[in-house]
Amino acid sequence: MSVIRLYFPYLFISVGLILVVGCAAATPSPETGTGSVAVIASGQIEVPPTPTLAPLPNLGPAPEWQNDLWLNTPDERPLRLADLRGKVILLEFWTFSCINCQRVLPYIKDWQEKYSGDSFQVVSIHYPEFKYEENVDNVRAAAAQANITYPIAIDNDGFTWRAYNQRYWPTRYLIDKQGNIRFIHIGERAYSETEAYIQLLMSEPDLP
Repeated sequence: MSVIRLYFPYLFISVGLILVVGCAAATPSPETGTGSVAVIASGQIEVPPTPTLAPLPNLGPAPEWQNDLWLNTPDERPLRLADLRGKVILLEFWTFSCINCQRVLPYIKDWQEKYSGDSFQVVSIHYPEFKYEENVDNVRAAAAQANITYPIAIDNDGFTWRAYNQRYWPTRYLIDKQGNIRFIHIGERAYSETEAYIQLLMSEPDLP
């Protein structure tokens, strides 16, 4: 079970965060109420109904990524937030042996497959919890086994983790086309809301 260090980086955190925090949950459970979702045994995901959305606040500019080593980029060159300006970004902090991260992964991959293109990109920041997770070859093998194709930053020194005042695995952020953080969710759940907000942010006007 992961060590949880309590600290909330922003004032707005999506409803339901207190139910599943970081890697502390032992068993998955479906969402309740409108927008319920479940991961079925085959690893496929059920398509949830679209929830009623609350307006998204602007939580300010997303910090630039501080990592020099990346996987799944051309020649493993560093990727910067500025390189993706004009796109909606789903930014996920994870570590490969975290069970909660593994349960979220099918949804992240599904969104990348459905929306990736000129207006959307998933980016992953891998910050290790345990020593063996610092081994880049282990991260590379885990990513290959899970068929992760989107960019993964190796954040062993925690530069980007600290820039976002991170404390939990997994945490996902939605960053708008202007580079502002608009949505944060810690842990599992809120899948239908996340996807609906992806669509909402993609519908916002493109940069001039």
